[in-house]
Amino acid sequence: MHLKSFTRLQHIGGALLLVLVLWQGAILLGGWNESLFPSPARTVQGFSDLLADGTLQRDIVDSLRRFAIGFTSSVVIAMALGLVLGWYRHLWDYLNPIAQVLRPVSPTAWLPFIVLFFGIGELPALVIIFIAAFFPVLLSTVSAVITIDPVYLKVAQNFSIRQPQLLMRIVLPAIFPRIANGIHLALGTAWVFLVAGEMVGAQSGLGFLIMDARNNLRADMLMAAIITIGVLGLALDTLVALLEHRIYRIWGIHERGDNA
Repeated sequence: MHLKSFTRLQHIGGALLLVLVLWQGAILLGGWNESLFPSPARTVQGFSDLLADGTLQRDIVDSLRRFAIGFTSSVVIAMALGLVLGWYRHLWDYLNPIAQVLRPVSPTAWLPFIVLFFGIGELPALVIIFIAAFFPVLLSTVSAVITIDPVYLKVAQNFSIRQPQLLMRIVLPAIFPRIANGIHLALGTAWVFLVAGEMVGAQSGLGFLIMDARNNLRADMLMAAIITIGVLGLALDTLVALLEHRIYRIWGIHERGDNA
């Protein structure tokens, strides 16, 4: 485990060094004004200015809070609904065409109606995060329930396990690895649209910080915000992977790639 962590740190360090070299090379070869395309050193100054007055810390906290509320509620509701719809297949047959029509629509396309129903400010960002995470988790859960190995159901029948224990104690642990794939996909999608949601009406958060930096012609702060969004996205994905690993241990699920 420690060796894997050390190797991953090496990969991250190597990737970071490569990005810095390419970034600085682009600055030297392109000859752009640093007020338009900041160098790594200028971006560090932007980070310093944002940290000095607490702006970056406040925006990170606000974005993570919104994301936690919108993403967690979406995943829980999508998983619960997916379990029910996957189990009652005839009901899903009616609702599936509706889901397939709504799924490809970008959450930001609903923004005029979201603003109409929920107003300007906090709620539109939360709704956009919810929509962005909902369909990947819902569809992966429904698909996993429909295609579950019949052996699990036979075991439940032999032990006379009935609903709702059947779904929660047998079906959910059996299909969770497939749901986890949908959760990882939903995480990236929802994080992207969090920023888009905060650009409209929100008065704080990383999306608002991007708009504010752009309006004030602070490309260094803009780049600092972009880097922060990327790093936090990686951190969130790593956190979800750790939670997933813990759930596997609790339920005794054998992870792919384990030698044990």
